[in-house]
Amino acid sequence: MAAQGLSVFPIIPSNQYRTKSFEKVLVSFSLSNSLVGTKLSIEPASFGLVASKRRSFTVATVSFSLPTTKKTQEVAADKKPRWSARAIKSFAMGELEARKLKFPTTGTEALLMGILVEGTSLASKFLRENGITLFKVREEIVNLLGRSDLYFFSPEHPPLTEQAQSALDWAIEEKLKSGESGEITSSHLLLGIWSQKGSAGQKILAGFGFDDEKAKELAKTVSLWTRI
Repeated sequence: MAAQGLSVFPIIPSNQYRTKSFEKVLVSFSLSNSLVGTKLSIEPASFGLVASKRRSFTVATVSFSLPTTKKTQEVAADKKPRWSARAIKSFAMGELEARKLKFPTTGTEALLMGILVEGTSLASKFLRENGITLFKVREEIVNLLGRSDLYFFSPEHPPLTEQAQSALDWAIEEKLKSGESGEITSSHLLLGIWSQKGSAGQKILAGFGFDDEKAKELAKTVSLWTRI
């Protein structure tokens, strides 16, 4: 789907105007969000429209990153693990859930909802298997934090709370400590939320029976999958 107001597909002339060969059309666009730290870029690619009706392809390069503190930014680029696509989507869905509840910030509770909204990661499946669902979590968040003013409008990208940022940093640091290859996953993000004792997300998890033993069980599962 093209971004609003931006067409990324070349206009193909009707048959009566076609010749045996057509000029190549170069398409390039970039969508970026400096606040979230997420960047999507599609490099210039050529669409060759020839009489043989060959299919045309677009070469896309996608690079993602989530907000980091100065401490994690100092990690060498070649050593810093990347976030998985599911973890990035979980983060984006967490922001969206914070906006739906009209919260001024994205906290650990919003990140927890984001994992459940994404729904396909190992972390989200683990939560559901333990009876922790999106509807239960959302209801508990309202009970714990209350409702925002009806007329309050959240920013497009509610800034992370200190504890939510610490959860992201924890995930990165633990991945580095493990020495294992692969990406930082939603499971690392969930364990990062659990590490923030006293945060809304951690309290909600604890209220539904998630404890240190469950955290260890999830961590073992993550480690097992990285070795397969």
